[in-house]
Amino acid sequence: MQVLRRVSFHLEEGEIVALIGSNGAGKSTLLRTISGLHRATEGEIIFSGAPIHSKSPEEIVGLGLVQVPEARQLFPNMTVLENLELGGYLRGKKFVAQALPGVLERFPVLAERRRQRAGTLSGGEQQMLSIGRALMAGPRLLVLDEPSMGLAPLIIEEIYEIILNLYRTGTTILLVEQNAMGALAVAQRAYVLETGRIVLSGSAEELLEHDDVQRAYLGRDYQHKWEK
Repeated sequence: MQVLRRVSFHLEEGEIVALIGSNGAGKSTLLRTISGLHRATEGEIIFSGAPIHSKSPEEIVGLGLVQVPEARQLFPNMTVLENLELGGYLRGKKFVAQALPGVLERFPVLAERRRQRAGTLSGGEQQMLSIGRALMAGPRLLVLDEPSMGLAPLIIEEIYEIILNLYRTGTTILLVEQNAMGALAVAQRAYVLETGRIVLSGSAEELLEHDDVQRAYLGRDYQHKWEK
């Protein structure tokens, strides 16, 4: 079954781009294709000026395109520290040793719980660990798949502050969300995916004001919560 149909979008270095869509729109399939887990039957995927659609997932990660998967997908019986170290596996021991202090400084709760099993963390802590594990790979492009899924509202705010802080320090981010409110609040540009097609695109501010987006995703009482 073909899920995606002539999907075309781009990111510029140093920006947050949101891809929003309802459950079943094809968001996760698109990300798995970008990351090399699915093979596109036509078209191209270009990263930093070079095609990557024929490369393996590990080659794509090695180029700096790193995904934080939906539902965290940690190794629950391994410690926080072991999960982080695995994130930098392709980079080698020297890179891991250099990157680890910065990640632990960014996420103090992970530093406190570094010896704790990942499966015993709260949902918000697990999401921080999943992001931290991706940062250990030294991403040039960080792809976040539904980072707010299953989290309480206050924890979602904390996760989005983390995303904004990553952006402010120069990380390019593709933010894929069903939670359009949070995604459009932090992104510069956005695309709307429906049934495998891009149906709308523009600045985040333009889509916030679009009647179809408000009806489908936001509700009329939407208010901006975050400062970019």
